[in-house]
Order: sequence, then structure tokens, then C-alpha cells
Amino acid sequence: MQQRDIRAIVKQLTIEEKASLCSGANMWQTKAIDRLGIPSITMADGPHGLRKQSGIGDHLGLHESEPATCFPTAAGMAASWNRGLMERVGTAIGWECQAQDVAILLGPAANIKRSPLCGRNFEYFSEDPYLSSEMAAAHIRGVQGQGVGTSLKHYAANNQEHRRMSVDAVVDKRTLHEIYLASFEGAVKKAKPWTVMCAYNRVNGEYASEHPYLLTEVLRDEWGFEGFVVSDWGAVNERVKALQAGLELEMPASGGIGDDNIVQAVKNGHLKEEVLDQAVERLLTIVFRAVDSRKDVLQFDQDRHHRLAREAARESMVLLKNDGALPLRPQGKITVIGEFAVEPRYQGGGSSHVHRARMDIPLEEIKSLAGSAEIIYAQGYDAGLDETDEELLQEAVQAAEQADVAVLFVGLPDRYESEGYDRTHMAIPDNQREIIEAVAAVQDQVVVVLCNGSPVEMPWIDLTSAVLEAYLGGQAVGGAVAELLFGEVNPSGKLAETFPVRLVDNPSYLSFPGEGDVAEYQEGVFVGYRYYDTKGIEPLFPFGHGLSYTTFTYSNLQIDQQSVKDSDTVRVSVDVTNTGDRTGKEVVQLYVRDQESSVRRPDKELKAFDKVELAPGQSQTVTFILDRRAFAYYHVELEEWVVESGQFDILVGASSRDIVLTGSITVESTSRMPRAVITRNTLIGDLLAQPETREQAMDIIKQRTGGIRPDDDNPEMFEALLRYMPLRGLMNFSGGKYNEQMLAEDIEALNDPLFQSDKYETAQGR
Repeated sequence: MQQRDIRAIVKQLTIEEKASLCSGANMWQTKAIDRLGIPSITMADGPHGLRKQSGIGDHLGLHESEPATCFPTAAGMAASWNRGLMERVGTAIGWECQAQDVAILLGPAANIKRSPLCGRNFEYFSEDPYLSSEMAAAHIRGVQGQGVGTSLKHYAANNQEHRRMSVDAVVDKRTLHEIYLASFEGAVKKAKPWTVMCAYNRVNGEYASEHPYLLTEVLRDEWGFEGFVVSDWGAVNERVKALQAGLELEMPASGGIGDDNIVQAVKNGHLKEEVLDQAVERLLTIVFRAVDSRKDVLQFDQDRHHRLAREAARESMVLLKNDGALPLRPQGKITVIGEFAVEPRYQGGGSSHVHRARMDIPLEEIKSLAGSAEIIYAQGYDAGLDETDEELLQEAVQAAEQADVAVLFVGLPDRYESEGYDRTHMAIPDNQREIIEAVAAVQDQVVVVLCNGSPVEMPWIDLTSAVLEAYLGGQAVGGAVAELLFGEVNPSGKLAETFPVRLVDNPSYLSFPGEGDVAEYQEGVFVGYRYYDTKGIEPLFPFGHGLSYTTFTYSNLQIDQQSVKDSDTVRVSVDVTNTGDRTGKEVVQLYVRDQESSVRRPDKELKAFDKVELAPGQSQTVTFILDRRAFAYYHVELEEWVVESGQFDILVGASSRDIVLTGSITVESTSRMPRAVITRNTLIGDLLAQPETREQAMDIIKQRTGGIRPDDDNPEMFEALLRYMPLRGLMNFSGGKYNEQMLAEDIEALNDPLFQSDKYETAQGR
């Protein structure tokens, strides 16, 4: 890689040239400055495939793009729980970027699925920040391993499409760090994306494009991000303010408006030229890295990438229900119903829409694996309408009636979910629901294949024998579905999001998408399974759920230490055995529960996972390493992650609701906790709860007040009565024995540094 003195190059630039580099040349390219050998580089949309537009393009995907491999969207890839597979997909996309001379792929998208209604959920990984960050990191490693940069997006709290360019996401600081920032944090620290893309929305009053706390204090100072920040297309509110906050590149081209604002701000002293210089240094570092990483790739192996797309689709699909109807037998009569069987829904709409290189049609792929089975097809419904076509309905019913099994392809049409708008409900179209009901009335064996980017309500599920969630499976969706239906491949996907029974069960139901331009995240840290499991609400299908054609058992949970400091690591292992008669893959999930906490914490949180493939009868030991972050929560006052001393449960299982083995460990905190200043209104119960003040508080009650005597026969009742009494209340019940002067002396003693040791105490108590 050629060595360049970036700072020397910056010194040769005029103020106007520096400012010009901080915005695009057009829709997709950065500006070049020929006299100094500064090249232009090309960015293009992703993340589940390359969307490079020829000529003058557009961000929303209205114009056609170059053919590329369309892989499953992130909603499906996260359901694979397979880091290695995700990285291989990223590698393939990176190679295609090189073939098309694309320097930076705009993805992956690591936003949290706060509500199942978000129109862009198909493009996001999960409701869980750990799973999301792990999959995003794998995607980044794959793409950047090919010398192509990524742009981790949309930073941050971009969790709805409704009023997305103006809405203010109001999120408390603990929730912001534990859920919405954590989804990005792991990817930034582990995979080091070349760029990060800011979101359109505001976060707690500030636009994400001009948010110094997010762009500088957190992203750079805390996480160590070294690339440049690019705006989402059209996300910049005030250009100079955004530059000062830490946003280097405005996209697309601003027609010189943003550049002029920067130049004028420098000249009138409102913007330090050093800030502009630093931004240009960061930009040029990535621009030259991209140029130096350029590979002489003229084409890619379409067949190989298509095979990878099929493998990814197979592992992305989740067998939600199976009463024995699957796998299908290649004999008898099989009726296939639904327009999606011949015109599959395989990707989402908007800026991520890929011009797929080829397409596997589900009906054709089913026929190719059907053996001696007779395949009958009926359209059943018009995907462009919600209303039932009675003629199509009756044709489908007649076809199902004469078959041994009916396979129905249903789901969400393109018009139901897309970038730009959110869904208003979780139902599939009425004509598709009615076809399920009508077919089930004449056929006992009903298999439903769902083609959708996010959860749907299933009031019809009891009418089915099996349900396969195919998500938006990319260009190889047809072959993958067929192989899973006939058992050529064993299903291994697990849900990366909870499927609620009803929309009203979702924790964000009352506050999504907000009122006017304000969206209050009232559910706090209780997002997805954190809410359902803590609240005890039974979901339709829980986070982590997924069936197989084989069975697995868990045994021999081992935790290498019974007691540790939070600065230590913990080694946890478990044996997993395939007890069935087919080779299969199992996703082993590890959750952590704090048995007692001074703050509200979820019932359990995912902290580790691994996917293993086992032959019949084979066993494997799966090992996890947990660090302090596995036990920590974000302390708002300290502005850091802390661990409280106490007992933590280690939970291992097949989903958040299928915990098979449980152990526990004692963790001793080394976190330095702030000590509250004690006043006349400090509750006696709070003093009694802390080891360092309990003894002195009891002395005050017993020795100083005179008129208040503990009940030796029932000390619990005595403490209960005092628990919510402020210190000043002792004067009212002491019969005059305790006065203002004595109260002041006691408060001074309780606050005495010699008594308290320090302003901060190790978090020994709860």
C-alpha cells in the first residue's frame, strides 16, 4: 500500500477545496481534486447485495441498477445465527463491489427492531443488540476483507419510517446505551467499519447529523472509531453544525450550498480551520485506502455466488411449527397454492432493492424434487389486491381437496412493507387469510410458507400442520424452500425477533410511532423478548425459537469458577448431542440473569451463542467466554458500564423460553459507585439498606431519639414502618428527644468523608 503524507496534502488545499471534499460530486461519488492526485470514489447501496446504478442514479431505487447477487435480507440472515456464513456472504458482496469499481458499500444496517411495524425491519438484524452487533461485525469483516469499505447505518435510534426525517427519538440514556447504541458498538469495536452513516432522525432533540455526543463523544472517544461519518442521503440539517459535531461527508451533492456555508464559517471565524482540516484528513485516509485496495476484478462467479445465496437462504429460514407434515414425501399428490410460488417475494423495497442476477422459482424447484409426486398448482389469490377473487379461491379449494397435502405460499406483498413507510397492522392480506381458512376446511395437511420481512399475526395457525418462515430469502429462495420442504436439508434457523400473538402485546404498542414529531421510547430497555419474558406474556413464537427434523439434548453445564471479580473472564461450557436420525445444526444460546439489582433489569439477556452441526448421535462441547459486559448495566450518573456484586444465573437453552440448563456464579464488583449526599429528606430505609450506613442509622434510632424503640419481637415490622420515613420524621415521633441540632449533627456525621471513606464506594450492596 502506497505511503502518503495526508497532512501534507491537506496543507496544499485551499479552504474552498477542503470544503468541496466534504460533500459529494453527485449522487454516489466523492469529489476529486486532480491537481493533487485526489481521486473520486464510488459508494453504492447494500446491504444484502450490491445496488450500483448506472449513470445518474437515485437513492430510493426508482432507477434500475447493475445485476448482482441478491442474498437474503438481514431479517433472515440474523435468523441463521451463523457468523461464518454472514462473513462469507459479505465476502461475496465485497468481491462484486470490486467487479463494479465500488469502494464503499452502504451497509450493514444495525438498527434495533423496536416494533414489528417498522417498514424497514427486513433490512435490520434483530431486536437484540448483541445478536445484531455480532451479525453486523461479521458482515463488515467479509466485505472489508475484499478491500471494500462498509458504512454501518443508520446511527442512531432510526427505528421507524414514519416522519423519519424529522421525528425526535426520545430515549433515556440507559436505554440508549444498553439497546440502541450497543447494536452498533460491538460492530465498531470488533470489525472497524471504514465509515458510519448517520440517521435522518433527531435523538433527544438533536439531529443525528449534528449530534456531538453521538458522533464524537461516543463513536470516536469511547468506541475508538477512526473512519469518517457520512450522512444518510439528505440527512444534513445545518452543514457547519454537522461538521463541528463530527460529520465529515454530506451526501448526495449539495450543489455547492453546503460547501459555501463551510467556507463562509471559516472566513468569519465561526468554524476553526483545524476542524475542517481534521475532517478532510479522515476523508482522504479512507479515499486513498480504497484506491490502494482496488483489485483488478472484471467479473464474479455468478454460479458460485448463487450457490452461496441458496445456502444462506436455507439457514435463514425458520421452521416455526411442524405437526409431522414436514418433510414432504416425494409421492402422491401435492397441491401448491399462492402467487408467491411463481412470483416470489424475495427482497424488500427502497434503497436496498437489488437487480438480482437470476431467480429460483419455488414451484419449479418443488417440481424438481418431487420425485413421483404429482404437483398441482393453483394461484389462489391476486397479490396485488386484498380482496378475494372467488374464482381463484374455488380453484384452489378444488385442487387442495384432491391432494394429500396442500402447500400455501402466503405473506406480505411489496406494498405492505418498504423503506419510506411503516405498517399499520400485522395481518396478512384478507384474501390470503381466507385462502388458508378455505383450504383447511377441505384438507387436513396444510403447510404454510411465509414470505415476509417481519412478523405477522397468525389467527389461522391452528388450521395448519406446519409453518415455514422463509423471510425474504433472496434470489435463491425457491431452491432453498424446496430443499427444506422435502428434507434435503434440515431447517436450522432460529428467530432473531419475537413473534407476538397480537400487535397490542408489543412493548412499544402505546408509543409507536409517536405523536407528531416526537417518538417516546416509553418501554425503556424492555424491548422484544426482554419485555415478553419479564412481563410473563406468552408470545406466538419466542426469540430464538426454531424447529428441526432432528432432536438435540443439552447436558453437563460447566462454569469454571463459582466466584469471580468483574474484571475476570468466565468460561462456560455445555455438551450438545444430536439424539435424532438426521444431521442437523443447533443454535446454542446463553442468557444471563441478575438475581437482584438496584435498577430494573430484564428477566434475562442474550450474552453468547454458537451454531454447531452434529451428525446423528454426535456430541460436541460448546464453550463460551463471558467478560464483565455480560453482567453489567449502563450507569447514567457515572456514564459507564458497571457491575453490582451479587449472584447471576447462567441460562443455556434453545430459545429465550426454552432454557434447558441453569447455573449460577457470584460476581464481585470493582465498579466505583457514586455515593448520594445524605440530607434531612433521605429515607431511613435507604440508610438501613447500605452496609456502610446501617449501623450508624440504627444507633440514631436506638440511642438518639429516645422515644422510638425497636420491637425486638418483630424487628421486620419495625424496619418496615421506618423504611419510607425521612430522617426529619424521627423528630415527630421522638417525644422531643430528637431536635434540629441533633439531626444536623447526624447528617454531618453520615456525610463525613472519614466515615464514608471516599466519595465513591465499591458496589458491594444492593
